[in-house]
Amino acid sequence: MNTLALILLILFSGAIVAFLSEKVSKFLPSLIAFISITAAGILFYTSPADVFNFKLSMAGLNFTLKIDEFSRLFVHMIIGLSWLASMYAVGYMQNKERQGTFFFNMLLSIGGMLGIVAARDLVSFFVFWEIMTWSSFLIVVWTGADFRRTGIWYMVFSAMGAYAMLMAIMMIYSDIHTFNIDEIIAAIAEQRLPHLVEASVLLLFGFSVKAALMPLHVWAPNAYTQAPAAYTAIFSGVLSKMGIFGMALVLLSMLKFANPADFSLVYINGFIGQILAWLGAITAAIATLYALIQTDAKKLLAYSSVAQLGYITIGIAIGTPLSVMASLFLAVLHALFKGTLFLAMGAVERQAGTTDMTKISGLIRRMPWTFFVTLVSIISLAGVPPLAGFVGKWMLYEALITNGNVFMVVVVFFSSTAAFLYSYRILFGIFLGQEEDDTAHVKEAPLSMILPMVVMALLLIALGTYPGLLFDPIAQGMTVLGFENVTWQMTVLSNVWGNTVNLMYISTTIGVAFVAALLFLTLKGRKGSRNVGTKDISTSGEIPLEHENLTYQLDFFKPFERAASPLYRRKMTKIYDDLSNGLDALFDFTRKIYTGNGQTYALYVVIFLVALLIYVQNTL
Repeated sequence: MNTLALILLILFSGAIVAFLSEKVSKFLPSLIAFISITAAGILFYTSPADVFNFKLSMAGLNFTLKIDEFSRLFVHMIIGLSWLASMYAVGYMQNKERQGTFFFNMLLSIGGMLGIVAARDLVSFFVFWEIMTWSSFLIVVWTGADFRRTGIWYMVFSAMGAYAMLMAIMMIYSDIHTFNIDEIIAAIAEQRLPHLVEASVLLLFGFSVKAALMPLHVWAPNAYTQAPAAYTAIFSGVLSKMGIFGMALVLLSMLKFANPADFSLVYINGFIGQILAWLGAITAAIATLYALIQTDAKKLLAYSSVAQLGYITIGIAIGTPLSVMASLFLAVLHALFKGTLFLAMGAVERQAGTTDMTKISGLIRRMPWTFFVTLVSIISLAGVPPLAGFVGKWMLYEALITNGNVFMVVVVFFSSTAAFLYSYRILFGIFLGQEEDDTAHVKEAPLSMILPMVVMALLLIALGTYPGLLFDPIAQGMTVLGFENVTWQMTVLSNVWGNTVNLMYISTTIGVAFVAALLFLTLKGRKGSRNVGTKDISTSGEIPLEHENLTYQLDFFKPFERAASPLYRRKMTKIYDDLSNGLDALFDFTRKIYTGNGQTYALYVVIFLVALLIYVQNTL
């Protein structure tokens, strides 16, 4: 059997076995899921690259799956993060109900994502896309909480994106009578695709939904928050990247290979790219502002994920070699640091019972390893040296400036600066705040949960010191998209620091300074220190009432929130709700006309015939 087909078979059959095994033991589904992903990963990494090519003919259709150097980059993210998340899930999902259903859909979604990045025909692509969408939807509503706001929003927008993609696929097939992506690209180069622009816009619409691009993002914050943390890491870290993969397929493969002699098409391509880039910039800025006012850490990270996807969209949409490299670099980093953060918040939720930053604080001594991985991830997310987030954002800024998008740089830089503020809020609100008696019982998460987070945190440190480890596979993948002689040395970072972006000395200096400060503060405060509650502070002689919260967490950025209040009052969800109410009113009116009564319809026919006769008489 073909290796690629065997990997998919392992995941899909593992899903069925995990579902059935819950009747035997609650522990088995998580173990089977972990074993299935492990087996698929071993098979992938021990097989030569040329075996990942699968073809099947059925019912007059040719299905083709192939993993090239570009899709391989996404396979690394899918398998790597899924394997770590499945290890984490062993401890996180312990004693939870309906584990069989959860792991069934988890494995289905992972197999669906692998099928998407391997598909070389649009039918396979669409089928795997639907497998991924439906399985992730069932995980989003797995807890059964807040179904209307979470599940329905997610499914409605997913359905809109799927229908748009299906219309585009039918347009393409009607023009050239093939679903094969390579043949479609060849037809575009020969100008044999009259509906190219319309099909491209519809495809980009569908991919923008999954990438949570504004104004199609409203499903994402609740979905990321509602899903169990063991899956949210996959959801935010790699499933959202399927939208980015699709955008690259359209902008950098289909439209890029259009005949350059067709100046109108070249102009339209650039116009579409600029619109997407600005939507990405606006998404990054507005989602960051909403992240600032969240009091629940998971909801904050959900908005943060939307913002980070905006950065990645910008790089793909601009389409220059440096911007695409920056985008793919940030995509991998986002999978790592956002996956780590969601797992860390899942650990806090499991151990402390909540991720509400107004209810818990001071967990640094209770959960030191969780604090460590959160700190590393936050530094990378905020783009602070010496971690790799700094390198990725620097390259994106440079790509925008060299391409003449100066105003976009201002928007992106504002979003990045504000990201540091909400990042600090998580650190202070959960870990660095005052210790409370309510959290005295909290202990560190189990080893099976800590280990995956530590592995990803160490990877972030390694990529910050040696980003070239990631640049090389990205450069190889970009050659598949038609970029020639790609090298990360096109960034000024290489001109400053030589032929490698080596941040080892900076990393070492900062690390030594951090450890020295930690030791100094620990030894200095060892004697004479005492733990105090949040009420044990100066109140100018006034006795605070029991309901008055005097902690820093509650109104962390109140002045900022007050200044941006006009923006917060205008929500996209209200616009969609108003649209929905308008449609309901229209449908209610329509129901009064179409009553289902045969006599009423007969009367309509008579009225129509009379009106037709009067019209004919007047025209004679």
